[in-house]
Amino acid sequence: MIFEKEAKLYSYEAVREGGEDVLYINYFGAPNVPSLAENSEDMERIIDCLIENPNVSRIILSQQKNYNYDLTETLMLLEIAQFYVYLLKQENILSQRKLITSQTQLFALRYNKMFSFLLLLKKDPVAAYSELKKLIIEEKIAIDKFGNESIKLDSINYLYFLEKIFMLFEKTKLIQVVQKYLKDYQRGSREIYHKIFKPDIIPNFTFTRLISDLPEDAEIINQYKISGEEYDESLVTILKMKDESKLIYHLIPPEHSLNEDQHMLLNLARTVLIEHQPKAEELTDSERIRSVFFNISRDLLRDLANTKGIKLSYSDLNKLAIILVRNTIGFGIVEVLLQDKNIHDISLNSPIARVPIYIKHGDYDECLSNIRPSQEDADSWAAKFRMISGRPLDEANPILDTQLEIGKLRARIAIIQKPLSVDGLSYSIRRHRESPWTLPLFIKNKMLNPFAAGLLSFLIDGSRTLLVAGTRSSGKTSLLGSLMLEIIPKFRVIVIEDTLELPVESMRTLQYNILRMKVRSALLKSGTEVSADDGIRTSLRLGDSSLIVGEIRSTEALALYEAMRVGALANVVAGTIHGASPYGVFDRVVNDLKVPATSFKATDIIAVCNPIKSADGMHSWKRMLQLTEVRKHWREDPLVEKGFVDLLKYNVKKDELEPTDDIINGDSEILKDIASNVKGWAGNWDAIWDNILLRAKIKKEIIDVSEKTGNQEILEAKFNTLSNHTFHRISDEVIQEVGLPLGDRVFPLWQKWLNQEIKKFKI
Repeated sequence: MIFEKEAKLYSYEAVREGGEDVLYINYFGAPNVPSLAENSEDMERIIDCLIENPNVSRIILSQQKNYNYDLTETLMLLEIAQFYVYLLKQENILSQRKLITSQTQLFALRYNKMFSFLLLLKKDPVAAYSELKKLIIEEKIAIDKFGNESIKLDSINYLYFLEKIFMLFEKTKLIQVVQKYLKDYQRGSREIYHKIFKPDIIPNFTFTRLISDLPEDAEIINQYKISGEEYDESLVTILKMKDESKLIYHLIPPEHSLNEDQHMLLNLARTVLIEHQPKAEELTDSERIRSVFFNISRDLLRDLANTKGIKLSYSDLNKLAIILVRNTIGFGIVEVLLQDKNIHDISLNSPIARVPIYIKHGDYDECLSNIRPSQEDADSWAAKFRMISGRPLDEANPILDTQLEIGKLRARIAIIQKPLSVDGLSYSIRRHRESPWTLPLFIKNKMLNPFAAGLLSFLIDGSRTLLVAGTRSSGKTSLLGSLMLEIIPKFRVIVIEDTLELPVESMRTLQYNILRMKVRSALLKSGTEVSADDGIRTSLRLGDSSLIVGEIRSTEALALYEAMRVGALANVVAGTIHGASPYGVFDRVVNDLKVPATSFKATDIIAVCNPIKSADGMHSWKRMLQLTEVRKHWREDPLVEKGFVDLLKYNVKKDELEPTDDIINGDSEILKDIASNVKGWAGNWDAIWDNILLRAKIKKEIIDVSEKTGNQEILEAKFNTLSNHTFHRISDEVIQEVGLPLGDRVFPLWQKWLNQEIKKFKI
């Protein structure tokens, strides 16, 4: 919340946000930076506000920055405010009846002491506690000096009253918390409050809260920097708390390292830009509109700086412009998080304002972050995603599946709201790699091994129908993307998706002949988009092509199996599906999606991916667990009739995919079927085996050379595509010479090429 210009200094307003009451106090024009810890006047002012607003759960002191005090800190002050009201109104602490019974000469003295105590209670509760303790000691000493029994009795009653107040005071959370610091406490010092009241400092141009201070007693596990552009650098600290199972992902973005002048400029500039928000149709071309807004922001900030007499360097100007764009037409802190290549998933649970963001980290698994998004930001993001996607998000359509692309940053966005999400908006964000996954990268990450990569490459070249199955977050889509890169670029590829996740743009830059079709989500009841099953049927009319379906969820399964039956001997047909085993896939396809069992036989291969966990349950790793061929002899149930034959099986003890006896002994109908259409391979299992091993050896060599040279670029899509092309070219040359692409002839030639090519790629 930003106060109007005419708002009075120290005026306040209680606002309902995200299911909680937030107290805003206006500090614009104040002579000092607001601080509960530093200034007794600020503490008194806030307690006075809390007396009138006893239901607030958060306090924000608004200046060029917003100083946010969370629920724990607010409750401590609320308790003091309530204690003050109790003493004054219920206990009548200043009444003659409470302060004295018979000795009127003592009333003035005691009244002055209690009045001073009450004033001190709001300004400095710890000092008030110390003062009350002192008064009790003094009164105990005085009692022994009184010879008059009447006065003595009166003093005893007064002492009893003081001790009652003291006992109640001591039970307050604030006094309980400070007990461990009182040993070295000196009255009047406010150092003790610095240990308790640590506000989240929020830039005034955003509403998202970050806990900037590192928690006490936290162990730093790792610390690294992330950046989007040259002037946009953030600091990430991974922390471990003693009694927490989750690690803490602590982020400090550049927004939180600006000086007061820079904050002022951003506040002013944001006010101007808000009046010129882009139209819905403009947001669909995000790169262009962001570029336009960046240039406008830079010019506006330069003009404002000149007007205010503030000097900005070139780098400062660019940094501020980036921040301004991110927090006006962009997605704020979400964009910063997506800059971290180690992040896999980001979760924003409802109620948004009360729950921190959770992170799925590549190295540290599930982490609790120091970020609490605001309801205002969450609502703003939802509106932008609606406009970008062109899809509804309302009570009738409480689910939105879409994607976010900012430069090289790509992410899948899933949003739910009321009535499905009872407490309002929730987000699930899946970060994609900036460049596609490749089989060598999966080998390096132990998702699979070289032999599995070689076998998959062979199956793709063999134009098989393949389903990649697994649970959520198992790596299905990433593996499918890596298999797309194994398709020879001369073949056309048609990709059908409801949410754009597959690496189509990257493949276009690699000169693949690729067409993407966006279809209606299965979760949408209606819309202008074409349904997935219509999209698949349309693809069959577009000529000879490989067909890739992003995810099989609903009625499109029937159309897909039509495509499989048509394309089984022509080009690759592949997709992803939820299922934890080959039979799980069969059950889902036949029983849930109503595909006839006989049609399911069009499936050649099922690759199953699932996370595996450590014994303590604290860690998980993505692995391919099975590669299974579907045979065609069964009639009703492939499991009972042994229609599923594993070619690869995961060995949990070795953490390794192992070939089964069936493939070692040459008992694979799918592989033999591929060979039957290849001159020189028909009936020659040794030749098939040799080619699979050759492909595996090439993938392994890339890994070995990468590790030896430190060159990570050769694991990426560009080099992978080049390597595959070279492999096919050399294989063709060897075939022309000896009739078969023999491994002992192809590999040395390919290796020679690799040794020459590696010098061209930057380390």
